[in-house]
Formats: sequence, structure tokens, C-alpha cells
Amino acid sequence: MSRNIYRRNARNPARRRRHADGPVYGAIDLGTNNCRLLLAEPAEQGFRVIDGFSRIVRLGEGVSKTGYLSPAAMDRTLEAIQVCASKARRLNARKIRCIATEACRRAKNGAEFLARVEHETGLAFEIITPEMEAGLTVSGCAPLLRNGYKRALLFDIGGGSTEIMWVETPRDRAPQTLGVLSFPMGVVTLAEDYGHGTVTPEIYDRIRTDIAGQLNPFCKRHSIRDAIAGNTVQMLGTSGTVTTLGAIYLGLDRYDRSRVDGLTIPFDNIRAISAKLAGMDEGIRRQMPCIGSERADLMLMGCAILGAICDRWPLPTLRAADRGIREGLLMGLINGDHHQTPASIGDDTIVATVG
Repeated sequence: MSRNIYRRNARNPARRRRHADGPVYGAIDLGTNNCRLLLAEPAEQGFRVIDGFSRIVRLGEGVSKTGYLSPAAMDRTLEAIQVCASKARRLNARKIRCIATEACRRAKNGAEFLARVEHETGLAFEIITPEMEAGLTVSGCAPLLRNGYKRALLFDIGGGSTEIMWVETPRDRAPQTLGVLSFPMGVVTLAEDYGHGTVTPEIYDRIRTDIAGQLNPFCKRHSIRDAIAGNTVQMLGTSGTVTTLGAIYLGLDRYDRSRVDGLTIPFDNIRAISAKLAGMDEGIRRQMPCIGSERADLMLMGCAILGAICDRWPLPTLRAADRGIREGLLMGLINGDHHQTPASIGDDTIVATVG
């Protein structure tokens, strides 16, 4: 099912579009660390991806300390958004929805920056709440949640925050979110709080302990450990941390989405890989395939968050998802044009045409 819903075209995107009959829709997810675009056309079961773009912009760099987006971060991000706008115009996108998350939520000049983005690129961004962010993630990951389990723990480790969703996954209808936990700890904010480079075991354990404190009330409120004991729960992770661990687990020399998306990783392997990365010098992590120089400092922080999640909810395996918010946005746009309004998309959303 997942292959039908998310099919990436291997040929030149512009050439592929000239032979497509359906309209093109777009989605941009502007986070604390990344700016991501997907362009797709409706397919029989979902959509077919025509083009995409992703760039590490570190928009939220320094926000946790200053409360403001820095000029350098805004310039980097604006440049990436201009690339997104160019791609959308080149493919004559019918509609595009653009959302911004934690960095713009927290920054005092977040709305001001997005007004500048709209003025210079024509793209109108909406700052969404953590609850809306979680709903879009569930919608985007729905194909991977339909596999026989009654419940799912779905999480997204971001740059400025982490969202955890407790989801009901019935066989005969769409997944339903039962609870959402969002806390302001992400890979960028933790890297700034605890320093870059080598992190001592004591600091690493302190991070995991702090995060565990965020998880415990949520766990008790929804009786998650009781459900886990009944063998009715799966865990799904959608973040660069999880997909990178998946690539390392497979021993890939170059990241391959088709092999990582939907991959099941045993917890024992997650712990072993995380411990190995934690014991490395940052320079060595920079040289590892699928990590690279831009993410070497952030990967360790992601592993700390993931380790706390796995400790709190000791399931045997974790499923990796290379999908999430953008896919949820696309499904909302496509279903909206077919007069269907998914529960995760509110009536006050901002949908723009690209002129």
C-alpha cells in the first residue's frame, strides 16, 4: 500500500510533468533545522511525487537563547524558500500549503520573518500549533500504521521540539489521535544547550533523564505501558535521527529512501548503534556515510532523545518512516479538492496558489 501512495518518479521532474494529466500540488514544511518541499500529482491511491527539495537551514539557531531568529539564519532560509517557489512555479503547481513550526512559534520575530518571505517569494506561511503538527504527521504516516496493531506510538524528533502521538489504528478507518505530547527539546536546541562536539557519558545520560521526565506523565495518563504489555502497540519514528539510524543499520554508503521508509529496526540494534555514535569523536561522525558534516553534531542529540523514548516504552522494534508533515499536507490539499476534509486539517488553514 505504501508504495502506491508515495511513488517517486525517477525521470527528470520537468519532463515528467509535461506528460502528466493531473494538477500538481505542493507542500513546504519549514522547521527549526530543515526546509522541505514536495510537489506531487494525484494518483489512484494517494499521490505520485514529481519533485522534492530539502535543505538544512538551521532557522532556529540561537532562538532558545536570544528569543529571535538571527539575520544569517533568516537569509539562509529565505534562499531555500526561493528555490521552493521556483520549483513550484516551474511545475505550475495548482495549490501549495506552507507551514512553519517550532522556530517560528518561539521566535519573537517569527511572524515578521514570514511576512518578509511572502513579500519576496509570494508564498504565504502559516505557523501551526503542536497539535496541528501532530495531526499532519499522523495523516502523512497513515499508510505505515495500518498493519494489524490496535495502537501506535508515533514520534517526530525535530530541531526545536519533539512530538509524540498516541494513536488508535483500526483496520477499517483512518488512524485516530488519542493524545499528543509536545516538549521544547529537539536536536538543535539540545546541541546549543549542551555544546557541540564530543558529549561526555554524564551529559548524555542527563539529557536522557530530562527527557524521561517529560514522557512519564503522558505514559501514565494513557496507560501506554499496559497496552505494550498486551502486545497491541507498534512504534513508528519519523525524523532524520531515525532514518539515519536505519541507513546505518543497513550499512548503506548512500541514503536510499526506498530501503529505509517502512524499515523495521530491532531495539537492540538501535541501542548498539547509538552507543557507538556516542563514543565517537565528532570528526569521525562527520565522515560516516548518511551523516555528514551538517548533521554530525545533531545526530548524537537525536540518539539521546530516541534512547529516552525506547527506555520508557521498551518495544522489540521500531519502524522508520521517511514521511510525515508534507505528506499530510498534500493529502489534505488533494482530498480538499475532492470535497473531503480530513480531521487533521482545520478550516482556517492557509492554502495559496503560486503565481
